[in-house]
Amino acid sequence: MKVAVYCGSSNGNEAKYIEQTKALGKFLAQNNIDVVYGGGKVGLMGTIADSVMEHGGKVYGVIPEKLKNKELAHTGITDLRIVKDMHERKAMMADLADAFITLPGGAGTLEEIFEAWTWAQLGYHNKPCAFYNIDGFYDDLFKMFEKMTQSGFLKEEYLSMLINTSNSQELVASIKNYKAPNEKWH
Repeated sequence: MKVAVYCGSSNGNEAKYIEQTKALGKFLAQNNIDVVYGGGKVGLMGTIADSVMEHGGKVYGVIPEKLKNKELAHTGITDLRIVKDMHERKAMMADLADAFITLPGGAGTLEEIFEAWTWAQLGYHNKPCAFYNIDGFYDDLFKMFEKMTQSGFLKEEYLSMLINTSNSQELVASIKNYKAPNEKWH
């Protein structure tokens, strides 16, 4: 199995983000789960890649030419693919992955998981979307999702399709047992 991991290109300001990302990378590698990610060597992106590689796993990076040229590309991974732009990167990552996992990050991280989640709602794929919610990082976001549901903008079945956990065993079990809801416009 290959999982796409979306996360920050910075480490955040607390050691727990790095520690938990390393632990998840180790767990994924030990469970023969390969990682597809944005191809960077910096921040939590570099941390997850290094941890998976250090523990014998495989890592597939997909990085746009512009970011590679800024010397942000991670050359110590299993396979690094250079693409034209962010659109091509996201499409390739989605094609390579069997599931999507989000760790702490900023606007780009959210944009990537929101796109994957939206594609799932519309039936473009049946792959699980998960938030690895380190120390409640995404709790407020899930409160917003609940407000969207209560306000009639998000169906409960599409909120329920999101995996929200900070436990690596629960994360992988939920991904393996995932059943996609009906697509939005069926």
